[in-house]
Amino acid sequence: MGDFFHSSISKNTCIDFHNHVAPPIIIQGPIVHSVSKDRITALENKLIAVKDGKIVALEDSECMDEIRRMIGDNFIFFKLEPGMFLCPGFIDGHIHAPQFPNVGLGMDKSLLDWLSTYTIPLEKKYKDVNFSETVYNYVVDTTLKCGTTTACYFSTIFKNNSKLLAEIVRRKGQRALIGKVNMNQNSVLDYFEETDESLKETEEFVKDVFELNSSLVEPVITPRFAISCDKDLLKKLGSLAEKYDLYVQSHISENLEEIKLTMELFPDCANYADVYDKAGLLTNKTILAHGVHLLDDELLLLSRRGTAIVHCPNSNTYLKSGLCDVKRLLDNKIKVALGTDVSGGISLSIMDAMRTTLATSNHLSILGKQVKPLTYHEAFYLATLGGAEALNKEKTIGNFQVGKDFDALVVDMEVKVGSMSCSLATHNLLELVQKFIYLGDDRNIKMVFVQGKPVVNK
Repeated sequence: MGDFFHSSISKNTCIDFHNHVAPPIIIQGPIVHSVSKDRITALENKLIAVKDGKIVALEDSECMDEIRRMIGDNFIFFKLEPGMFLCPGFIDGHIHAPQFPNVGLGMDKSLLDWLSTYTIPLEKKYKDVNFSETVYNYVVDTTLKCGTTTACYFSTIFKNNSKLLAEIVRRKGQRALIGKVNMNQNSVLDYFEETDESLKETEEFVKDVFELNSSLVEPVITPRFAISCDKDLLKKLGSLAEKYDLYVQSHISENLEEIKLTMELFPDCANYADVYDKAGLLTNKTILAHGVHLLDDELLLLSRRGTAIVHCPNSNTYLKSGLCDVKRLLDNKIKVALGTDVSGGISLSIMDAMRTTLATSNHLSILGKQVKPLTYHEAFYLATLGGAEALNKEKTIGNFQVGKDFDALVVDMEVKVGSMSCSLATHNLLELVQKFIYLGDDRNIKMVFVQGKPVVNK
């Protein structure tokens, strides 16, 4: 496995993926992906060909000669070994990169208390560039090893710190949306900005990211949540998003106390979603984390605007915010991605988010709030194609349709570590996928590709 790219990329080679051109690739073996929400498509023995970072063919294994004529003779060929399969890269729709040092801390608190006691004091430390660089390198490396090929990152209120995260992501080859956080009220320890300063530095950050000239790294407008931004700042951020046609990310309806305070701060708004809508922040490029306690009117509004919800089941549970009914969101035609929400969530892995999504759905079913819980097929969809649809990137990533970018994972279910072994019995392909979802971890992910380039090779 480790010698697959030995001729061009060794395990210890440090590559600037912005400049490196990946060679054409042909991979033969089992392939799984989602083409719909309800069922994983399992392909037992296929050839997938990649050129210039894009999938140019997905054919039966007998079509090698035809594919070679298509991409030429200078390519790298890899045949998957027994127990391996290829699947799309995972999409993390909500992660706070600077919060990672706090993972596992403060889980005895509720959201607002946790923010003031743990999160804000930590985020203030990111004025220190050396501290920032150490944490951000670790977070990006680890999310890639866990199979996250696309991440939506919150940074901090500091422009230079946020630019550093963008530079690190670009250098390591991950696909990402990166937001400099906006806050001008209701914080602690003087961790907030004046309105004009917040807007000026945000626009400068947007231009800084554009100047990276990366097809993979994009800026995203990031008001922390309605409580931390007044009406004026929210409206001007909406105008900034419109000016540059940017994504927007924030939080919504995570916690009942948060909702109550939001409505006290914005008494002229009908509900939480209306706060963002009146500011021009609800668009088909808006992704809002949580949505645990959304009202029916809010579901209708979000659906009309094409706004997506990022389901963060781990943090919803550990911060005791509630159980989000994903089926209710999907039934109301709202796009849904999964998020790790570190450090409210305790894992950087979307595999963990899939498992917790399934557990949450089971809990709702047990409580009589759902007739039928989500299946592992649906959880896999949410982690891949569903996430791409939530980000309006389904024409670029999410599955292995010809013409899309090759963001992919080589999964090995025969690793001889940990408590799992698939060699004790014979399993079909979908059974291997089930075991990966319920039992797997980063040790099962042997290679990670983003836009056809190997960013992890174990």
